[in-house]
Amino acid sequence: MRVAFIADIHGNGVALDAVLEDIEKRKVDRIAVLGDITFRGPEPKRVLERVRGLPADVIKGNADEWTVRGVRPGEVPEAARGMMNRERRWTAAQLDEEALQYLRDLPESLELELSETIQVHAFHATPESLFDVIPPETGAETMKARMMNRGGIRLFVCAHIHLPYVRYIDGRCIVNTGSVGLPFDGLPQASYALVEAEEDRFRVTIERVPYDVEKVVKQYRDCEYPNADLLIRVVREAKSPAAR
Repeated sequence: MRVAFIADIHGNGVALDAVLEDIEKRKVDRIAVLGDITFRGPEPKRVLERVRGLPADVIKGNADEWTVRGVRPGEVPEAARGMMNRERRWTAAQLDEEALQYLRDLPESLELELSETIQVHAFHATPESLFDVIPPETGAETMKARMMNRGGIRLFVCAHIHLPYVRYIDGRCIVNTGSVGLPFDGLPQASYALVEAEEDRFRVTIERVPYDVEKVVKQYRDCEYPNADLLIRVVREAKSPAAR
């Protein structure tokens, strides 16, 4: 079985189009979307419609939670919260109530059986939280306790931090998909994870897909997106706004 795991689209429809085109060429058997679908991008409505039209498993991310109820104190630095809630109001205004209810009702985790011996536990940030940040360099014991705490699972897939990685710890594997729409690793290309499994073997690759960044820049400006200048820098430089 071949499964594409995509996440952190963040309303970047141009990047999503490029990723789905790449996925189609690879003839995957299944697609899983690990959250953060609309918020902080110029095309929330089209992106959500495209995701909902896929034959895909979809789970919730923290930004999907923010889209439906706003950013609460303590969830981001207080200096950023006011602007992020302006962005959230703009995003929610592009969606109708039925779309918002869809986001509200999304599950928070996913289990897939790739073969008789290989199961996947997928989630957005950690199995217990949509918001916790676990850096890729986290120590093995902490990683096992926080991210790989389900017995019998050999492969764990997550997202949230916009930094793709593949790590093997005590014979098990944890994968971060990176971000389709807002990568933070310095490479301004969409990122997703491709998992191939057959019997007792599996292979994981991080796929990078170029897309028209300047088209997205123009979209941010044309739609008068709140905080457009910051998000334009992020898509151009592929660096976290927190790193500034």
